Amino acid sequence: MPNLIKISKQENFVSVVTLNRPAQANALSVKLLEELNHALETVTTDPTVRCVIITGTGDKVFCAGADLKERLEMDEAQVRRTVKLICSTMDAVQNLPVPVIAAINGAAFGGGLELALACDIRIASTIAKMGLTETSLGIIPGAGGTQRLPRIVGVSFAKELIFTARRIDAEEALKLGLLNKIAEADQLMNKALELAAEISRNAPLSLRAAKKAINEGIDTEIVTGLEVEKRWYDTIIESKDRLEGLQAFMEKRRPLFTGK
Repeated sequence: MPNLIKISKQENFVSVVTLNRPAQANALSVKLLEELNHALETVTTDPTVRCVIITGTGDKVFCAGADLKERLEMDEAQVRRTVKLICSTMDAVQNLPVPVIAAINGAAFGGGLELALACDIRIASTIAKMGLTETSLGIIPGAGGTQRLPRIVGVSFAKELIFTARRIDAEEALKLGLLNKIAEADQLMNKALELAAEISRNAPLSLRAAKKAINEGIDTEIVTGLEVEKRWYDTIIESKDRLEGLQAFMEKRRPLFTGK
């Protein structure tokens, strides 16, 4: 049986994590979620990784969300355990120490869009469609959608999308601020890799500290947020990379960061 998650190490300190259930629209089965968590642990413990891209196999579907066929065979206790696993997986994506880019290569519905929302940056194919469709199935978004979507597009637009279960195209998602960029289908991964390389040229400790500062401070009042920023700034003052950055600036060359 093929792996449901593939990891490939690219140049420029980038790892690509790919959902690999194309025949099942890359749906989030229990086994796929378990493999995805293992993949996240792998990239987390790899000190050479500076940026991660999450995408799906094929050119039509990023992730169709929960595996509803599998869900139909579960009792209520199993459903609760599976939803808990999905939630913890999305949290693990959000809490990866390095920047994470979602390369949305096609449809992203329900838990599939929630996976993209847990990423730091979202790029989608021009053919992609997305939506939190749970209310049309008698449930609600349960893997962070009701919390992450309002923080990205604003409360009013998030409510409209969730209440209507509407599916929107990439152009509308871009206008709402749900997406950072869109690209033609055959250029999506190139665009994602270019952005990941641009990110990965910068100091690894700085990338990690900046992500922590943003994530920990964004939902606090400004005074607390500034204290969070100061705390994370302090963690890199003694780093060799900070000195390398200054030296490279003086010598008018690109710095060679080592993550130390």
